[in-house]
Amino acid sequence: MYFNSQKMAKAIGRVAEKTPEVGEKVSGLLVKKGFSYQIMASEDLHVFSQLSTANVTQRITIPYTTSFMVIKHRLRQIYESIESSADEESGVPTLKVHDRVTVRQDTDNHVSLHWMSDPISDMVSDSIMALILNINREVPKVVIESKDIKTEEENGKKTEKVIPALVVSLFGDVKPGENGKLVISVDGNVALLDKQSGDFESENEGLKERVKTAFRRIQSAVKPISLSAS
Repeated sequence: MYFNSQKMAKAIGRVAEKTPEVGEKVSGLLVKKGFSYQIMASEDLHVFSQLSTANVTQRITIPYTTSFMVIKHRLRQIYESIESSADEESGVPTLKVHDRVTVRQDTDNHVSLHWMSDPISDMVSDSIMALILNINREVPKVVIESKDIKTEEENGKKTEKVIPALVVSLFGDVKPGENGKLVISVDGNVALLDKQSGDFESENEGLKERVKTAFRRIQSAVKPISLSAS
């Protein structure tokens, strides 16, 4: 018995509206009905067969407490097409990335991603999700302690302990001196630092300038600008 190994597919529907040139590619769905094959557009699938197509809409919610504008700024650094708008029903701010993925700020603590599933949109949504998770890790969390608990006296005690430790980490050979001063020795040169007033003495101008700069930076670190300052 002889079996013909060649297969022939008939183009029907929208695919057959235009006669392809020699070597031109024909794109469509290949459907087998019994012993025959047909090539048709996805829009014609329900017309010429009992099959139907469906779109899968995906949604994911991500914890996020930082400003929504940070996401917009980061997305503009990666993607060319970013459209800002507001949701028609809820009025929450949204960002549409290349008309494929929509980012919504649902609450102050969450954002959500919405997209129609396909290979390209899935990759775009994965990159946006990774970007948002990185923002959560990178942005520092500011914790404001109660004024009733953290008094000026407690701050002063902590500062007295922190300043000598930081000076030691910078200059190494640091010993307590008279009247609460710190004696700093570097390469045979000596400097005296008053950790309360910030006054310093040294015959070596180079060491004196180094101590001055270091102490100013330490003060900025242990006594930052108040968040409530205007």
